[in-house]
Amino acid sequence: MSDDDDMDEVLAEVGPRLRRIRRERGATLAGLSEATGISVSTLSRLESGLRKPSLELLLPIARAHEVALDELVGARPVRDPRVRAEPITRHGRTYWPLTRQPGGLQAFKVLVPQQPDEPEPRTHEGYEWLYVMSGRLRMILGDYDIVLATGEAVEFDTRVPHWFGSTGEGPVEFLSLFGPQGERMHVRARPKRKRGEDD
Repeated sequence: MSDDDDMDEVLAEVGPRLRRIRRERGATLAGLSEATGISVSTLSRLESGLRKPSLELLLPIARAHEVALDELVGARPVRDPRVRAEPITRHGRTYWPLTRQPGGLQAFKVLVPQQPDEPEPRTHEGYEWLYVMSGRLRMILGDYDIVLATGEAVEFDTRVPHWFGSTGEGPVEFLSLFGPQGERMHVRARPKRKRGEDD
């Protein structure tokens, strides 16, 4: 369904909702007209769907009925923004998905236990960004064998042989952003200069 179709559906439901709310409150069209200053004919046309609802008409009706404007137009409630994905455990590592939508950039919180694994560098399509939240993360990328401390970040093309895991000094927790189609993170280091500012 397109946005236009969705809007038409919402508008089509306003009239019956106005009539239902008015009747629930025991109000007549004449009484509502007196309370709002809107003519009886206009109110009648609104309820029957012959008049397109506008903010100028709906606001005084909402005040007269003492209801929120959202209740008149049937606005969808805001969805709980918290991501409640269940953790996934693979090869001793625990992954918490932080994104809801499939495809595109995917975000995970990852916990690697203290026990170090035998490095097995692999390659696959994509691009990855890691940020160490706690502990120390050992990473092998091509010819590099490095240890990342808390607060450090890396980004890399996953077509380069890579592996990351525990150093054996303790568990490590990090964030992973992965773009399966090679999507990259865009980090703004500082705001753009305003026109006229000196370099």
